[in-house]
Amino acid sequence: MSGTDRPPVALVTGGGGDIGRAIALKLARMSTAVAIVDRDEAAARATAQLVEQGGARALAIRADVSLAPDTIAFVEAVETRLGPIGIFANNAGIEGVVAPLHEYPDETFDRVLQVNVKGVFLGLKHVLARMMQRGTGAIINTASTSAIRGRAGLAGYVASKHAVLGLTRTAALDVAGTRIRVNAVLPGPVESRMIRELEGQARDGGIALRRSNATAHGRPQDVANVVAFLASDEAAHVNGAAWVVDGGTTLA
Repeated sequence: MSGTDRPPVALVTGGGGDIGRAIALKLARMSTAVAIVDRDEAAARATAQLVEQGGARALAIRADVSLAPDTIAFVEAVETRLGPIGIFANNAGIEGVVAPLHEYPDETFDRVLQVNVKGVFLGLKHVLARMMQRGTGAIINTASTSAIRGRAGLAGYVASKHAVLGLTRTAALDVAGTRIRVNAVLPGPVESRMIRELEGQARDGGIALRRSNATAHGRPQDVANVVAFLASDEAAHVNGAAWVVDGGTTLA
């Protein structure tokens, strides 16, 4: 949070997707304004309209989080047009394909890591630089339960989410002793375009993505609720944590 009585500006990358949209709408209730970044400009604008309907200001920005010039530009645009970023949901990510590691396409592996790892790194780097000047802020990286377990057929995705957790812990140590916090949320299967795509590919390839069918898919709102907590002053003593949101599927 901002450390003042004025609610902070929130930035959500991947804000045009199912989870990103739920996060943006949740953060809109605790922010003066929400910036939504996505490669899909129409999806970002749709989220921005919903935020505005809820009473908060919104800014939709088309950008590729894996590119440093795009990241520098959208961070500058948000702070110029809306104000200092107090909450950053570093959420953008892609799934890649489902294939055994020995058949996994090199170019897909590279792209997944470029978006999911380089993109998270760039967001952390350029938002943290601003937050460090002010000495306050909350960052929540979207990892996955794939950050703490293996999944057959998802070499790129699993590797990238392990890296996101490592970046979260490193950044948390870098800001220790300040009023800035960096945490990660680790969703399990969530009803969304991404999980439908992955499960469809897995069925076609005869690969089992889950160890147990005992727990239903979560909702995007379930993830957004945890992000909102981690962004709030109620989580003031939470730094470097990995919050699993999966209904217990990692226990199976």
